[in-house]
Amino acid sequence: MTELFKLVNISYEVLDATIFEKINASVRQGEVIGIIGKNGAGKSTLLQLINQDIAPTNGHLKWIKENLVIRMVEQETENYDLAEENSTEMKLLEKWQVPTNDFQNMSGGEKLKARLARGFAVEADILLLDEPTNHLDERSMKLLQQQIKKYKGTILLVSHDRYFLDSVTTKIWSIESRKLIEHKGNYSSYMEAREQKRLTQQREYDKQQKKIKQVEGQMKEITSWAQKAHAQSTKQEFPKEYYRAKAKRMDAQVKSKQKRLEKELERNKVERVEEEYTVSFSIEANKKKGKRFLEIKDLSKKFGSRVLFEKGNITIQYGEKVAIIGPNGSGKTTLLNIILGKEKADGEAWISPTANMGYLTQEVFDLPLEETPEQLFFTETFAARGKVQTLMKHLGFMPSQWKEPIKNMSMGERVKCKLMAYILEEKDVLILDEPTNHLDLPSREQLEETLSQYNGTLLIVSHDRYFLEKTTTSKIVLAEGFLKRQWTESEKQERDNKEELRLKLETERQEVLGKLSFMTPKDKKYAELDRKFLDLTKRMKELE
Repeated sequence: MTELFKLVNISYEVLDATIFEKINASVRQGEVIGIIGKNGAGKSTLLQLINQDIAPTNGHLKWIKENLVIRMVEQETENYDLAEENSTEMKLLEKWQVPTNDFQNMSGGEKLKARLARGFAVEADILLLDEPTNHLDERSMKLLQQQIKKYKGTILLVSHDRYFLDSVTTKIWSIESRKLIEHKGNYSSYMEAREQKRLTQQREYDKQQKKIKQVEGQMKEITSWAQKAHAQSTKQEFPKEYYRAKAKRMDAQVKSKQKRLEKELERNKVERVEEEYTVSFSIEANKKKGKRFLEIKDLSKKFGSRVLFEKGNITIQYGEKVAIIGPNGSGKTTLLNIILGKEKADGEAWISPTANMGYLTQEVFDLPLEETPEQLFFTETFAARGKVQTLMKHLGFMPSQWKEPIKNMSMGERVKCKLMAYILEEKDVLILDEPTNHLDLPSREQLEETLSQYNGTLLIVSHDRYFLEKTTTSKIVLAEGFLKRQWTESEKQERDNKEELRLKLETERQEVLGKLSFMTPKDKKYAELDRKFLDLTKRMKELE
């Protein structure tokens, strides 16, 4: 394959932070290169360097082939011009079922597909895709994979989706500890090679540490003898010259061993294996169960002649964990906005007035981008500031980012900033719209674990089936104009058991009421039956 360009000793710095340093790599015709790394590692920055939107601090791009056409599809944009589509773009928009209306009224998935359609329609030599799978439903994901596989040019893409990377990439660039590691193969083969390399490095490191301890032990022993010889050379009862010579010989042996050890480490030093990057956080809630949180009655929503859903009826109790699923453009985010009173619709969407809610939107531009975390999470006390800074550390932020404007952060780091607000506050209800978008794999896995343990109420919009299986127990499905609730078998059984108990309590209450109707408060059993009636009424309300 023809070589197109090289990265030569590229380094890039933002303020006082080094994003990466002295990275070298090459790009050839027809490759599909997957760029991976934790949030903030510099993946999007690397694409911007290749697109020549920014210049490296040091090093340069060496273009082997001149006049290459490069196009970039960014992961998020606030505005986008839908005008002037060419025929190829129009075909892709139709194939991906993207309505050619106002960009601002599109769903997140439709917005992304519109940008992807324009990117693929250009037929560039090099196509740069930044998080191209965010927001996409299963059908759109398959179409994207097909489009990449038949693309004639070279593609460099950033993604945290393991399955997607395995299906389309021919090479992996991994940014770790400010370095770029190049691997020929897909994501899984890279991770296998990486794990093997780490195991080998650990064995060599342990072997070297054992040798160092052995040499240092010998040096310590000789030094002890030398010190004794020096001491003896000062005493009259011992021959001074003999012990002085002996002490000097031993001092020379220690220096010789020290020099040999230093040279050996200089030639073949094995570094300690760096600990794996981890993310750690938890979210607590003031627990409420057995009471209604949300009730939807005859809910309908249209955009002009386009019907999103009609006559939907749904009830959600406190403590339930509900997934909201459906294809791109089916109205998932619209439903959340209706529930939260941000958008009008026909019918009724009642929400408990006592609900203490946190709403994580899928937008990454709705933060005060000029502010720093220090300003955003204003803390009056040293203890409160320490709590926020510790949380930032557990979320993978660097200490310097405490005073860094949010606009300089990666999209994944911005999502983490939004999550921090709900980690620091005990919300009864979390409404999360595509919460895994932009997050690196360790952050996704920790979010899965945290939400599975969360003791509040959850409403989650996501296309990630695995994530939803780990965090939710039932579904609200939006598709083909319908809005309906789906239950798992265990939930159906629980509902049937609850209904059976409710009928039993109702029958018992009617019997008690019948007996009370023939009594007066003066009768001996009246007070006992009255208490029983009130207790049965209370238990029935708890089942509502």
